[in-house]
Amino acid sequence: MAFPIFGGVVYLLIGNRKIPKALMIKDRQAYSDYKKYALQNVEILEHLHEDDYVLDKMISMAWSNGYFPVYENCSVQYFPSGEEQYEAFIQELIKAKEFIFIEFFIINKGVMWNTILQILLDKASMGVDVRVIYDDMGSLTYLPRDYAKWLNDRGIKTHVFNPLRPQLAMQMNNRDHRKILVIDGKVAFTGGCNISDEYINTKKRFGYWKDMGCLIKGPGVEMFTISFLQIWNYQASEYTSYSRFIQDRACFSNLKAKGFIIPFSDSPTDQNNTGLHMHLNMLGCAKDYFWISTPYLILDAEMISSLKLAVSNGVDVRIVVPGIPDKKMVYQVTKANFDILIKAGVKIYEYTPGFIHGKVCIIDDSSALVGTVNMDFRSYYQHYECGVWMHEVDCLKDIKYDFEEIFKVSHEVSLEECINTNPIVKVYRNVLKVFSPIM
Repeated sequence: MAFPIFGGVVYLLIGNRKIPKALMIKDRQAYSDYKKYALQNVEILEHLHEDDYVLDKMISMAWSNGYFPVYENCSVQYFPSGEEQYEAFIQELIKAKEFIFIEFFIINKGVMWNTILQILLDKASMGVDVRVIYDDMGSLTYLPRDYAKWLNDRGIKTHVFNPLRPQLAMQMNNRDHRKILVIDGKVAFTGGCNISDEYINTKKRFGYWKDMGCLIKGPGVEMFTISFLQIWNYQASEYTSYSRFIQDRACFSNLKAKGFIIPFSDSPTDQNNTGLHMHLNMLGCAKDYFWISTPYLILDAEMISSLKLAVSNGVDVRIVVPGIPDKKMVYQVTKANFDILIKAGVKIYEYTPGFIHGKVCIIDDSSALVGTVNMDFRSYYQHYECGVWMHEVDCLKDIKYDFEEIFKVSHEVSLEECINTNPIVKVYRNVLKVFSPIM
């Protein structure tokens, strides 16, 4: 009220959530196109154990939030570091025979990208269908403006998502924050790791950079293929049919694995807020513990209430945030949430070795989520996101062990620290909280 002109500008940026008509039409067409693949998996629902409350609840929510089906017999490998995931990237890329789909928020020239790029160039020259999507804002300071043309000229089909334009428009906030690598429709990667050297610690920024991700093999890979093509078809002048890239289920007949997975994507073109609902549902299902890592902790009243309710129900709620931030103003907003959460009984850990960028959540030794969804407004409401929820899979023990190792090297923030914070800093943090939706 005190700054009506400035407030008007902020409203133009974040207050109006209207999505561009062209994006809405193409995105909804994409949903219609892939729905038939989702329906193929409905039969799994018919023979699930009805006494598995968590599985039943997550399946119901995922289906109603975008027709995301559940898959059986998918192997999942967890990576507790970007270095390990990068090694797996290279190993699987070398095996590619039919197609490679790459979709990342950030692509930055360096050891990581240069190694991947050489493989992509070699594969493209062999006739492999290589396609790349990167976000314009995410890669703005890293790549030349004509880099997509450079790649296209060399046989790597490339699109830049949502090119930045000098305008006050809501769609400038809708960034492609997904991290997807799909190879031949048989292997898919997702997680927090972008393609830039700090993610594999060959370049040092903000101490040790810890990221986490996973590799999926099996029929569930088709959802990552479809998610990629949804974004691709929005930008391309020529429509790409899903059918030629979806593997026949028969090729996975020999793959037997425990548990279930639900690969999902999230889009600002609907009101489903799938990433948010995944977190809220896991909070609601937790009986013993809910542990989550996030680089940014920018919460609304609904999430704060849910975290407090979980603690009051006897759940051990722990949140890990960076010890060394990458964005200082955003980190002050993160710290502004410490006081209210710690008073409610939530345990906050700062990852002392450096910056933790992984977005991983685990509950009760039974379920986990690995993907791109941060605990902030942008991930929950504005960005294109993705991830995989997993239940009773073998790698859950690896995820829990990783969290236990994180806690050992992290600092648990005390209520006394919050109380003794400089009053001026407290005011500064609360002012910044007003602008949380654009951070």
